[in-house]
Amino acid sequence: MELSGSFLPTDLTWLELCIAALCIILVSCLARYFIYQDEEALIDYAVPLPDQAKPGWTGKVLEEPSVKTPGSSAIQCYNPATGQLLGYVNPATPDGIDRALAKAAEAQKEWSKTTFKQRRQVLRTMLKFILDNQEDIATVACLDSGKTKVDAMLGEILVTIEKLKWTIQHGEKALQPERRPTNFLMMYKYNEVQWEPLGVLAACVSWNYPFHNALSPIISTLFTGSALLLKSSEQTAFSSSYFTSIARNALSACSHSPNLIQSVVCWPQTANHLTSHPGISHITFIGSRSVAHTVCASAAKALNPVCVELGGKDPAIILDSITPSELENKVLPILMRGIFTSAGQNCIGIERIIACPRSYNLLIPLLETRIRNLRLGPSLPSTNTTNDTNTDNDIITDIGPLISSSRFPQLQSLISSAVFQGAYLHCGGKPYIHPTHPHGHYFTPTLLSAITPKMPIAQTELFAPICLLMLASCPAHAISIANSTPYALGASVFGSPSDPDIDTCVSGIQAGMVSVNDFGAYYATGLPFGGVKG
Repeated sequence: MELSGSFLPTDLTWLELCIAALCIILVSCLARYFIYQDEEALIDYAVPLPDQAKPGWTGKVLEEPSVKTPGSSAIQCYNPATGQLLGYVNPATPDGIDRALAKAAEAQKEWSKTTFKQRRQVLRTMLKFILDNQEDIATVACLDSGKTKVDAMLGEILVTIEKLKWTIQHGEKALQPERRPTNFLMMYKYNEVQWEPLGVLAACVSWNYPFHNALSPIISTLFTGSALLLKSSEQTAFSSSYFTSIARNALSACSHSPNLIQSVVCWPQTANHLTSHPGISHITFIGSRSVAHTVCASAAKALNPVCVELGGKDPAIILDSITPSELENKVLPILMRGIFTSAGQNCIGIERIIACPRSYNLLIPLLETRIRNLRLGPSLPSTNTTNDTNTDNDIITDIGPLISSSRFPQLQSLISSAVFQGAYLHCGGKPYIHPTHPHGHYFTPTLLSAITPKMPIAQTELFAPICLLMLASCPAHAISIANSTPYALGASVFGSPSDPDIDTCVSGIQAGMVSVNDFGAYYATGLPFGGVKG
C-alpha cells in the first residue's frame, strides 16, 4: 500500500472528512457534557418531616392562641386556622446571634472559593428535593401560616422553583466580569467590574410566605458565594427550622459546610443586636414601614446597607374597553385571585379596584356574588374540632385565616369609618367564627364600594380579605386615584389589547411593576422585583 505525503488517506472525500470532523466535535461535546453533569450531579438527601405535618397528628387547641407564652420567653407556635399548638421555640439571645454569625463567617471563607459548578450542584440538588417533596413542604407552610394548599403550591413552591431554575440557568452569566468603556487619556488600559462575595448577609423576612421568603435569600446568597443569617418572623417560627434544613442538608450532601446558613428567631428587642452587628455585610428586610424605620436606624450604627420591601396598596384599573363578557369570564377570576390569595396577606395583592363607569356598575353584582360564596376554613384535615360529627376531610376551602386576630379591631374601625364617610358595605366587615374551629383567626370576606381616596381605608395597607371598589370618571382619573397613596409597589391594568389607554395607564401609574390584563405576572419570572416612592 502506497502512502502519500499527507497525513490523511487520499481516498477520503471532503464530505467524509467533514463527517469525521463533526463526529470528533460531537464526541468532545458529549464528553464535556457528561463531565459537566458529573460535576453537578444531583445528590439525594433527606430532611426529617415534623411530626405535626404527618397524617393523623393531633394537637392541643389553645383557648387564646398567641405567639406569647404566659410566664415564659418561649415563642408559642400554633396553626392560625385551628388554634392547634405546634410547639415552642426558644428565642435567640445576643450571644446566640454572635455564635451563629461566627459559624457563618468561618464557613464562608471556603465557600467563597467554590466554582459556579459547585454552587449549581447545591442548587440543583435542592431543586430536586423540593420537587420530590413539594406536598410535605406545602403542608408545613399551611400548618404554620394557615394558608390554603392552593396558595401554598402557587405562592410558595412555584415561585421558589422558578427562582432556583433561573439562578441555575442564568446566574453565572449575570455574575461574569463586565468590561466598561475607557477614555482617550487611558486608552492603553481597560476597565472591568468584577462581582465578589460580600461575606455574611442577613435576611429578616416576613411570615406571609414562610417557605419562599426563607429560600429566596438563601438561593441568591449561596450562588454569589456568601453566607446567610436568616431571621424568620416569630409568627412562623415553627416552620423556619424545617425550611432552612432543606438548604443546610443540601450543602452537607454536596460536601460543603451547613454552617453557611444560620437560622434564628427572636423577639423584637433582640433583633437590634442582629441588625446593628458589625459582622453583617448587608441586610434584606421584608415587613412594615414602621418596623423598617427601626431596622434602618439600627443598621446605621454599623453602617450596614439595607434593602427593604415594605408592602403595597396595589391598584387594578379596569377600563371600559373591556366587554361585559370579558369582564365576567376573564377579568373577574383574576381580580378574585389577586385580592383573596393568602386571605389578602400578599404584598403585591390587589387592594383597590379602580373601575371606569360602565365596568364599575357591572362589577358590583359580580363581585358581591363571588365574595359572598367564598368558603373559609383550614385546608388540612384536622381531628381536633369542637364538633366530633364534623371533619374537614370533605370540605373545600377558598380562604384561610389571617395570621393573627390582633388587627381585627383596626380593620373593623377602618370599615366603620369608610361607611360613615359614604362607602357601601355589601358583605363581610367582621370576624368570622368558624363552626368547628372557633379559635382560628378568620375574617369575613368583605366588599366595599363607593370608596374615595380620602378615606383612611384607601390609604392603609389592609393585608386582609377586603375588596375596595373605587369609581373613576375616565382613565386619567383612574391614574390619579392609583397614585394617591404613599405606596407604589405593583399594579394591574385591564382593557382591550387595542385600547391606547392601556399604555397611558402603564406609563402614568407610579409603581415598580405593572401587569397588563393579569395580576402579578412579573413575580414568577426573572424580572426585578421592587417598588418606587418611600
